[in-house]
Formats: sequence, structure tokens, C-alpha cells
Amino acid sequence: MTREQRLAETFVEVADSLIDDFDIIDFLQRLSARCVELLDVTAAGILLADSHDDLQIIAASDEHTRLLELFALQHDQGPCVECYRSGAARTGIDLADPATAAQWPVFAPRALATGFTTTHALPLRLRNRVIGALNLFHTKQSTLGDEDITLGQALADVATIAILQQRTLEQSHTEKGQLQTALTSRIVIEQVKGILAERWQLPLDDAFDLLRKYARSHQLRLVELAQQVIDGTADAALIVGEAGHRPGAG
Repeated sequence: MTREQRLAETFVEVADSLIDDFDIIDFLQRLSARCVELLDVTAAGILLADSHDDLQIIAASDEHTRLLELFALQHDQGPCVECYRSGAARTGIDLADPATAAQWPVFAPRALATGFTTTHALPLRLRNRVIGALNLFHTKQSTLGDEDITLGQALADVATIAILQQRTLEQSHTEKGQLQTALTSRIVIEQVKGILAERWQLPLDDAFDLLRKYARSHQLRLVELAQQVIDGTADAALIVGEAGHRPGAG
């Protein structure tokens, strides 16, 4: 599939989300993967602000990135934190640069240890409202050209529109409630991801993929399926078995 085809498919997915009720977590998870494909970056993470204006990780292209973003939020450091607060993009950040290490003395070494060398942060914004940030990472020294930065910001903007669909800027209390619900749902999903990974000896990324595929094939929201697993009304073995996985198979 060409880049143009992948881009067209991405915007079709966005359009679908605007037509009817949709699973925001699965949508943003797919968007993070699309960013990796379209922008030739190694990883991507998406953070949203909760009802207290604190950033929370809502989607990541892989588990290592999710953990790094959690670490950044725990220490209140990193490009996404700064991008959200300022509403301005930060691109081409060299994580090995002494100036970067001086600015983020905890985050920069951790990002380097994860294997990343360059990062970019783009705001999730609609007009003058910023609701989160998109973080992009490279494992090699690389910069995004103007065209890729424009595309990355466009992806961040359409994600924002999808999140705020059918709500006006004046309905901030409704908006905050929706975002908080999504963030709470993510916690439940993370719990079940861990259950599947531990019980069936799977990497966390693989467990998450199985959960998402099962939810889609059975027309369930991710959080609905996750809650059913926790309640015992859905058999975790069926989720894994439907994909043909066997315990210990990796």
C-alpha cells in the first residue's frame, strides 16, 4: 500500500468516527500506528488532558513508548508536557544534546535508554483549545521535513476533531467528562491486557492486539470487552483461542 493510499484510509477512518458513536481508544491506537507508517518514525504516543488538566497516556504504538510516556508524566518532564502547556509544536529534539539533558534531566536519559535519539511533539488542538499532544520518536538521528510536520499536525488536528465531535467549545463540562471516561476506560483495558499477557505468556503488545481484534470481530467496545473479562462474563481463553494462540507459543 502506498503512502497516499494509507493516508486516504486514515482519513476515511476519521470520517467514520464523525458519523456515529465510536471507540475513542481504539481509534487513537490505530492513529498512533498510522503515524508510524505515514511519517517514517519509530514510535508514537498520544496524551490527553483529564478533568484536572493533567496529561494522561491514552494510546501508544508499542509498550516501550507507553512506559516512557508514563515515566515522563510521572516526572512532569518531556516535549509532550511542554507542548501541551504552550500549545506550540516542538520538533527535531536531539535527545543526546546536552541542552536537552539540561532541560529534561530525568526524561532525556530515560528516552535514550529506551533507544530513542530524536523526538517531536505536536499539539492536539482546535483553534485556541489544546486537549493533549502527539509525541513522535526516532531510534536514529532523523528530522521531519516541513511536509511531514504539516501532515503530522494534520493528523493531530483531525484526532482532536474526532474527540470533540458534535460538541461546541462552550460545552467544556461535557467535553471534560467524555475525556475522563476515556481515560478511566484505558485503565480497565490496561488491567485486562496484563491479565491476558500473564495468563497466556504473551508480550503486552500482542495481548493488546488480540483484545482489539476480538472486540472488533464481535462488535464490542474495547472497554466493554475488558470489563466483561474482569467480571468473568467473557472467557479470556476465547479471546486468545480465536486467534489460534496456544500457551507458551509467544
